[in-house]
Amino acid sequence: MKNIIIIVFSLFAIVSCKDEDDDNMQTQQKTGVLNIEFNNTINDTPIVLSTETSYTNKSNETYTISELKYIISNIVLIKSNGEEIKYPVAKSYFLVNEDVKNSKKIVLDSINVNEYTKIRFGIGVDQSKYPLNGVNNFIPTAQENEMLWSWSAGYIFLKFEGSYIVNGGSNTDFKIHIGSHGTTLDNYKEITLDLPTGLKITKDTTSGITVNADISKIFDSTNTHSLAIKNSVQVDPENAPKIAENSATMFTVVSVNN
Repeated sequence: MKNIIIIVFSLFAIVSCKDEDDDNMQTQQKTGVLNIEFNNTINDTPIVLSTETSYTNKSNETYTISELKYIISNIVLIKSNGEEIKYPVAKSYFLVNEDVKNSKKIVLDSINVNEYTKIRFGIGVDQSKYPLNGVNNFIPTAQENEMLWSWSAGYIFLKFEGSYIVNGGSNTDFKIHIGSHGTTLDNYKEITLDLPTGLKITKDTTSGITVNADISKIFDSTNTHSLAIKNSVQVDPENAPKIAENSATMFTVVSVNN
């Protein structure tokens, strides 16, 4: 009788383990894909990289844009109860380049099936991640796009270049390169954005978020930056942190596509 009980218990344990494994496998398979599209705009109109299309900032400086690039990293989706789902760090570094259309759509795979109400991401590279060990796929991208000063100085988080005119004067080039400078100055920013409607990730489907980046806020937001006063901001302990603060305010989620 004792042997029969042991056999029955063993069979029950095997079946239970199998059911648990099946449940775990089903849970692991319940994932979808999320596309995050970035639209770089001024006055709700997509920006144009050219010497002919001009914009005016609040310092009454007319400027054109020749280059715009920025790093998006450390993406986190947040449920209504505050629970956070972090995208794997090793896959969570992206370069948005206005001149490369495909770079403005970030594809996140294997997102857990659920409903999310917020998204958080970083602008740049967290200092604790230097030199991005384990993220070797991003380092060549940063190098090829000239988004590195050097291994000691770090990454360029935002590269914004063009030319400007003040009061009908001559064209003058401007250059804004914002990043952390080694361990002495941390300009990495993280922002949390509300989603206008709930983001529903469902199994084996693709959902989408459209993020608007208001580029005018690089000049005019929490702080005001005049190019006539400083038209080259790079390793700059005074102006770089102010522009980094501004850049953290330029993003808004404008639509969700379930």
